[in-house]
Amino acid sequence: MILKKAIILAIFSLVGIACYGQSMDLENIRANYKNAVSDKKLCLTMIKGLGTGTESSVHLSYLGAFQMIWAKHIINPISKLKTFNTGKKKIEHAVMVAPNNLEIRILRLSIQKNGPAFLGYNKNIEEDQKFIQANNKSITSMHLRNMLKDLI
Repeated sequence: MILKKAIILAIFSLVGIACYGQSMDLENIRANYKNAVSDKKLCLTMIKGLGTGTESSVHLSYLGAFQMIWAKHIINPISKLKTFNTGKKKIEHAVMVAPNNLEIRILRLSIQKNGPAFLGYNKNIEEDQKFIQANNKSITSMHLRNMLKDLI
């Protein structure tokens, strides 16, 4: 009986992961990034989808960015700060693992330019702007180009 339940649970988990995996491609994530600021439900959906497994440093940085955006939707100040710092750690880890990844730098710049100054997460703005300006010709995604256009 327990084995049967375990097998059924495993099958449903795999199906759920497969469904999320299909909808969490980078273009879908990029398209939803800006809207998550004003759409609480979308933001949570993106966090849940990205939280099922981060395939790359870029996915990890988006998870961190969505978590930082999610802090905007939280009412409790302690929870806000905790959530913001959790996302910040993910973005900083992604930058550490892939320092030359343009998309990760764009996400960090986006958060640092738009986040509350009193949190002190704004030390890399100039560095990221220089890196992005030197490397932005390689951007092929229209969503990423639009995100960058809004930043600079």
